[in-house]
Amino acid sequence: MSKDLMITELEKNFLTVSEDKPEYKVMATNIKEKMPAVQKASSNFYKSHSQFMNVMLDVTAITPIRSIKHSLAEVEKTRSALQDAYFKVEKSKIEIKIKERELEKCEDKLDAEYLQLELTEKQAGLVTSEKHMQAALRKMITEEEYEIEECRYHIMTCMKQALNAARSHNGIIDEGNLIYLFDLGVNAAQAQAEVFAYLQMENKMMEEGQAPTHQMTMKWLEACADKWADDPKIFADYRGFNIMDKQSLTNVPLLEEDKE
Repeated sequence: MSKDLMITELEKNFLTVSEDKPEYKVMATNIKEKMPAVQKASSNFYKSHSQFMNVMLDVTAITPIRSIKHSLAEVEKTRSALQDAYFKVEKSKIEIKIKERELEKCEDKLDAEYLQLELTEKQAGLVTSEKHMQAALRKMITEEEYEIEECRYHIMTCMKQALNAARSHNGIIDEGNLIYLFDLGVNAAQAQAEVFAYLQMENKMMEEGQAPTHQMTMKWLEACADKWADDPKIFADYRGFNIMDKQSLTNVPLLEEDKE
């Protein structure tokens, strides 16, 4: 099948209805040119979890044997998902061949148009199913930039939640985010001190007639991510895990049909 099936169909529709609207042609061409890069960048998001989440948040057991047991359960779940995806893909391939055969024999123009639409839908569904199957294979194979960002994302998300919870709990971080901090390997006492100090700074600004800004909060969250960037790795090492297995990292290339 063609590399950008849905985009090609979109462009054809644009060209059909835009006789007096040339800007639509520009839009379609721009989408088509950018789509290969988008497809490559979005390949990560078909995976349910990163290595970071597998190590730090999925397998939360502290002792090695219990961690191994949980890890094996995750492997079995991934194997089952891969099996289901495989059969779905193979069935779709057969269904597409059947539709193609029906289309070849169809003599009625309107029926042929409808069959072509069904065929296009099946082909588009096959692409998505194949990407999900690749995701099952690649659950433990991920891109380095994505993995590094995961660490910062979870620290910043946890501290964002902790700060917002503390606003309504007299400056105290709630239990859920204390557990989140523990699973990330971040000391809760340090996090509490950071939250309390930030709230005090905000209160002082308002007493002096100044207005705290959202940008200020974002800079504080970035600073927290910088401060504790190594803590998840230290905790993972303690539990016998490699938080980012470089041998499993890959930059997934475009499929051969996407290069054409």
